[in-house]
Amino acid sequence: MSQSVSVVGLRKSYGSDADPLAVLEDVSFDVTAGEFVAIVGPSGCGKTTLLKSIAGIVDTDSGEIVTGQGPVTGPSDEIAMVFQDFRLLPWKTVLENVVMGLDIQPDRSDREAEGVAREWIETVGLAGSEQSYPSELSGGMKQRVGLARALAVDPDILLMDEPFGSLDAQTRDRLQTELLQLWNSEQTTILFVTHDISEAIYLADRILVISSKPATITAEFEVNLQRPRWGRRVEIEGSNEFERLRNRLRKKLGLTVER
Repeated sequence: MSQSVSVVGLRKSYGSDADPLAVLEDVSFDVTAGEFVAIVGPSGCGKTTLLKSIAGIVDTDSGEIVTGQGPVTGPSDEIAMVFQDFRLLPWKTVLENVVMGLDIQPDRSDREAEGVAREWIETVGLAGSEQSYPSELSGGMKQRVGLARALAVDPDILLMDEPFGSLDAQTRDRLQTELLQLWNSEQTTILFVTHDISEAIYLADRILVISSKPATITAEFEVNLQRPRWGRRVEIEGSNEFERLRNRLRKKLGLTVER
């Protein structure tokens, strides 16, 4: 079951009280249940801090984050996060890494946890690699493990922090399509941070633009492209609407508008 997210007046600084570094400044936005929202902005602007705050793994200075279950006060199995750097434990197998995400659900037996993990490993296309270690996997395979681990806990909200940014173009395109298919079947609420404007347009229902530090939301854009989008990528990326939206986003981010 997906959930809504409401972020209201979020502020976060690092450093000492005498010399604070403001990272987030009055960040506010809403995400409806089941919506796919992308967040774009300059490198180092605080996008990761924002996701970690929503996940409940970073304390904020002020403001409120509320989901359909109430205020976020810490980590929970309702919210899962996928990182760009995979975060796999190198001494654990693929199966063990995915099962690890289920350890926070004490009402599930070890056998049940393994069964769920195996199902998601198969779903993300890694059947047969259960006993492999991260050092034996390609970057795309590692990211699949990270995605399986996050989805295995059946989260209502999935946070993704530039999950495909370090992958080659072919692997990135393939995983983008697989993510859309999974989202279409699961209808999980997704917040997806990326620096790639085209990726944001292809994936999202709506795109939020975040400023440089101290970060705040400066604009939002609706993506009026028909779904489902997989199998129609060339058509979509060649459309006038795609080009129009890409140029509007580039202009908002202070980039050169493509002709």
